[in-house]
Amino acid sequence: MTYYTVKGIVGRGFPILLVTSIIGIFSGQILNIEIDKIVSMPIILVLIPALIKIGGDTGSMLGARLSSSFHMGLGSHLHRSPVVRNSVYAAIIVGLVACVFVSITVWITGMLFDMRISFLTLLALCLLAGTFELLAVFSATIAIAFASHRFGVDPDDTVIPLIATLGDLIGVSGIFMAMHIMNLI
Repeated sequence: MTYYTVKGIVGRGFPILLVTSIIGIFSGQILNIEIDKIVSMPIILVLIPALIKIGGDTGSMLGARLSSSFHMGLGSHLHRSPVVRNSVYAAIIVGLVACVFVSITVWITGMLFDMRISFLTLLALCLLAGTFELLAVFSATIAIAFASHRFGVDPDDTVIPLIATLGDLIGVSGIFMAMHIMNLI
């Protein structure tokens, strides 16, 4: 049984960590390219870290739930599984509530440090970027979890690291997409 040995864990984990490192560098480069636009709106600098973590964290939560359901034999059919459906609904609710909470917190922070922005603008930005991020990350979570399970790889080893990193990439892209849609930059 070589599955839970140091050699087995490192052998399965190293390629995933290599991929996530490359994706993380790419996410940072997107921020670097757009740095002039976000420095002109300092409140966005406060918003970015919290908002990009919502997708990765809720996606990882969804991935852990799906992985547990696979280990118990409950999640074999994607389109008919109440476990998958209920897990996605719960993750969407948590993600959207977190977006609202982040917008309130960032707005209060902006008021305290004289970085004023309309609350409704900030809420719309958070909800637009958050919805895009949640839909993309949850789709990737379900696809990676089912593919890992189908090909005999433990979803615990693949889903959470990949989704946490993809959440950063999609979150950064989603913020800039939402800012362009709302004509903020």
